[in-house]
Amino acid sequence: MTSKLPSAQQPALYQQSVVRYRGFVLIPQADLTWLVRPERSPMRMLPFRAPASSVADVKALVDWRLDQAA
Repeated sequence: MTSKLPSAQQPALYQQSVVRYRGFVLIPQADLTWLVRPERSPMRMLPFRAPASSVADVKALVDWRLDQAA
């Protein structure tokens, strides 16, 4: 039997939300890095991990990688 904790008692990781950006999903990880994955196939870019940084920095990294792939 599983019990659902109230949001105030859930670990901080579960309170963070996933960010969608330019066809990618930015998922915060427990080690403060970001997992960046395409939302759907065909993939324009392979999934990768971004170092611990702000959402704006991860978005800039996605933009840079998309520019490099073009």
